[in-house]
Order: sequence, then structure tokens, then C-alpha cells
Amino acid sequence: MARPRAKELTERELEIMHVFWDDGEITASEVRDRLAVAGRDLAYTTVATLIRILMEKGFLETTTEERPFRYRPLRSFEEVSSNLVGDLVERVFGGSREMLLKCLLDQQKLSRKERLALEQFLKEQRR
Repeated sequence: MARPRAKELTERELEIMHVFWDDGEITASEVRDRLAVAGRDLAYTTVATLIRILMEKGFLETTTEERPFRYRPLRSFEEVSSNLVGDLVERVFGGSREMLLKCLLDQQKLSRKERLALEQFLKEQRR
């Protein structure tokens, strides 16, 4: 019996979505070319299959009815990344954002730029 499809993105699907978020509406061939330039050489059939799965999951839609088909993202990077982080916080850290932050900060020291950005974000949150 086949395993049911995951609602969220696999690593390869996320890789494909990043191309769409960067480039907008493009063809499967253009996705393959962008990945190849980035050092990820996938077969066209692999890219086409991943795009079909992403359409089934509701992450992409076709914008043309004639070949070559063009696709565009239905869900933004902000929406998807927010859902993934929320899921990570729930599943790994039991809903504790504090534990996530501690883990992140224990990984390596913040750069000056990161510290300033975090301070600015916290100031905005207080308003």
C-alpha cells in the first residue's frame, strides 16, 4: 500500500518552490535550467513530476492551456515558511518558541548585523 502524500513540502519540492518564488511564472524546462545553473542537475521528467505533485498539493497552478505549460505559485514564501516554522515549533519544541530561540542562539553567536535586526524586530513587537 502506498504511503499517503504529505501536506507540506519535501526537500526537493521546496527546492522547486524556491525557483518559482524567485522567478514567478515559468515552465518546467526553465525550472530545470535554473536548478542546473545552481548546480542541481535533475532530469526533466523528475522536475515535471515534482511540479505535478506540487499542483496536486495546491502549491502551483498552470497559467496556460497550450504547451509549454507555464506554472506559478499559489502560496507565497511567507505563508509556506510561516507554516513550516510553526510546525517545527509544535513538533520539535512542544510549542515553545523560547526553546526554539535558545536552540538557535546556542548554535552560534549572532553577528552584529543579526543582533541589530533582532533588536529592531523586538522594538517593533513592543509597539
